[in-house]
Amino acid sequence: MTRLRYLLREAVDNIRSNRTTTFVALATATFTMLAMGVFLLLYLNVQEALGSLREEIKVIVYLRDAVSPQAVSRVRAEIGQDPAVAGTEYVSREQALATFRAQFPSEERLLSGLGDNPFPASLVIKVSPAYRSSEQVRELVQKLNALSETEEVLYSQDWIENLAVALRYLEVLGLGIGTVLAASMVTILANTIRLTLHARREEIEIMKLIGATTAFIKTPFVLEGALLGGAGALCSLFLLRTLFGLAEAKLALRGTFWGIGRGLVFLPDRMTVAFLLLGIMLGCLGSVVSLLQLRGTRS
Repeated sequence: MTRLRYLLREAVDNIRSNRTTTFVALATATFTMLAMGVFLLLYLNVQEALGSLREEIKVIVYLRDAVSPQAVSRVRAEIGQDPAVAGTEYVSREQALATFRAQFPSEERLLSGLGDNPFPASLVIKVSPAYRSSEQVRELVQKLNALSETEEVLYSQDWIENLAVALRYLEVLGLGIGTVLAASMVTILANTIRLTLHARREEIEIMKLIGATTAFIKTPFVLEGALLGGAGALCSLFLLRTLFGLAEAKLALRGTFWGIGRGLVFLPDRMTVAFLLLGIMLGCLGSVVSLLQLRGTRS
């Protein structure tokens, strides 16, 4: 415990003795981790929205006008036996007309000249979670189109799949930018530790002469990098949480994300801990890079 306390004190003294370079390194680490956090937060919320959209995948079957109530009951029973169908809801022509008037009261003039009720009856089908891939939904649509009572089948699977493709591109972009930012953070921290090494080179030589091991000499510098990386990650999390709250209030998105799904979400606790550990690991890596010049010393 005494040894660890000494090593930590040495690391803190190194940080205090180079305040200007420490400030630059801390600011760089904070900016880098903040940029990573923004991409991570964006990816997480888009993924949440996509998952919510997938839960709402529905297929609408518009029925022919001549279909009798008995035929509708028979079709619903037949469709309900398909494992890809989680549930069905019948919407009569009257219900469809009432819904249109409620949602678009200013557009009722469009109905003039189209008869009393131009809307067809329909069946709204909710797709089972295990059958929401493009191929499975298209297969279900083909079955529905084959029914003699079907006039037309509409569904929104294609644009949801396009959103999934965009999410994959966002993931690749975030990974590439994150790698570049991490490399820059490691480089800045390595230069900071290298300046500390240069300032204490005489003290390090004396420690070698009196028998200090390489590990004993290097450990305070590794801890210094870990402290800087961890502090940068902690500061970036504070800024990220502040910006998240401002965006949530300013854009009036509380409760929904782009008007869909569940509300905006912040990084979960497990991801927050992983984010802090990433900052510490990058700080340690920066120290290791700077300490490579001590290779060949006695261990």
